[in-house]
Amino acid sequence: MTPERYQRIRKMLALRQPDLAVCLEKVHKPHNLAAIMRNCDAVGAHNLHVIWNTRHQIRSGTSVGSQNWLKLHTHADTSSAIDAFNEQNMQILVTHLSDKSVDFRDIDYCRPTAILFGQEKYGATDQALEAAHQHIVIPMQGMVQSLNVSVAGALVLYEAQRQRQQAGLYEKPRLDEAECQRILFEGGYPRLKTLCRVKGLEYPEVDEQGQIRASQSWWQRMREHKGKRTSNLKVI
Repeated sequence: MTPERYQRIRKMLALRQPDLAVCLEKVHKPHNLAAIMRNCDAVGAHNLHVIWNTRHQIRSGTSVGSQNWLKLHTHADTSSAIDAFNEQNMQILVTHLSDKSVDFRDIDYCRPTAILFGQEKYGATDQALEAAHQHIVIPMQGMVQSLNVSVAGALVLYEAQRQRQQAGLYEKPRLDEAECQRILFEGGYPRLKTLCRVKGLEYPEVDEQGQIRASQSWWQRMREHKGKRTSNLKVI
C-alpha cells in the first residue's frame, strides 16, 4: 500500500461515525444492498446490520467495494439485532407510516442511532415496529406512499449527516484504533487478508507509511500456502 493510499484511508476513517448504524431487515435485492452500502459509506455510517433468516451473502463487487470499508454485522433474526442496539443504548428508528410516526427530519440524529429499513415489499416486521423507539416517515405529496428503500435510506442518512456536521461530530476521529487497523489491513492488503483467514492468523499492524509490521514467523506462515511455498511475498 502506498503512503498516498494510506493517507486517503486514514482521512476516511477519521470521519466515520461508529454510533450511527443502518439495519436491513430481510432486504435481499442486490441493487438495493449495493445502493445502501454506498449510502452508508458516503455519510460515514460505519456499522451495517443485516437480518437474514436464511443463508445469504453479499456478492463480491455488488457495491463497488463499499463493503470493504464498512463493518458488517449479520443477524439470524430481528431479536438479536434489536438486542445489539439496546445494549449500546441506541435509539431505534423504523421507517413506517403509523399513528405515532414523525417526520424523519424531526429526529435528533446526534444521539447513538440505529435506522432500520424493512423488506422491499412488506416493510418492517411487527417485531421491529414494536421494538422501535420511534417510527419515521418521509413526507409524500404524490400518489405513491413510499420510496425505494435505498432512496429512503439516502434521505434519512443525509439528514443525519447534516445534523452531525452542525454538531461537530465529524471534526475529530471517533473510530477506535483497533477498528482502524482492521480496515487499513483489509482495504490495503486484500490478498493477505484472505490468507490470514485461511491460516487463522491475526492481522499485523499497519504503520504510518502504510507498510506491514510483522514478525519473521508471520511472514513465514504467509509464504506457506497449503503446503506450498509462496515466494512472491516480500518481508517489510
